Amino acid sequence: MMQKLAAEFFGTFWLVFGGCGSAVLAAAFPELGIGFAGVALAFGLTVLTMAYAVGGISGGHFNPAVSLGLAVAGRFSWSEMPLYWVVQILGAFCAAGSLFLIASGQPGWSPGGFASNGFGDLSPGGYSMQAALLIEILLTAGFLVVILGATSKKVRGGFAPIAIGLALTLIHLISIPVTNTSVNPARSTGVAFYAETGAVSQLWLFWLAPLVGAAIGALIWRYLLGPEESLANIGGE
Repeated sequence: MMQKLAAEFFGTFWLVFGGCGSAVLAAAFPELGIGFAGVALAFGLTVLTMAYAVGGISGGHFNPAVSLGLAVAGRFSWSEMPLYWVVQILGAFCAAGSLFLIASGQPGWSPGGFASNGFGDLSPGGYSMQAALLIEILLTAGFLVVILGATSKKVRGGFAPIAIGLALTLIHLISIPVTNTSVNPARSTGVAFYAETGAVSQLWLFWLAPLVGAAIGALIWRYLLGPEESLANIGGE
């Protein structure tokens, strides 16, 4: 169990450090040309690389919503989920703290939004709470369908991390203007406490929506798309 938890901690750390780091460090300089597309790709690459690196150990969740969705779909043990959530959140906090220390080494730097998520005044495009809630639910549901489908026994092994990483890239390309893209409560929580924008007050949505979306996606897969699937962890354990 300790190996699984260590893998989840490191994988979530990598996701937040790489994905949010691309926004905090690289996207802050327009001349680098990274933009929304670069940040979206960075998030996809973090999941792709860590799914290959440690997915066989822990299942490669790196996200409390994914852990919940896999449990709902019968692919993950409910009893292990609380510990997964704890280490995922710790990994996100440690990554955000590391980013803060690095970014604050630049003279005159201030955290600002610090890659946090938000709606209304905290949305990159000024989108409403209702819009943020709906897009986070829909995209997390879709993400779970991709994860469950890509890791199905009917699919040739070894390619799932590519599909999952590309799905997360697509998700970010769609929703960065709306919420700065969460679909991951740990990612949202880790950076919110370093932001200067009051992002913590909106964290409830970025827990509620991904968890609801993950459950919906898992139910769609379990009862409509893959009802014959037997119980198996995402990592094939």
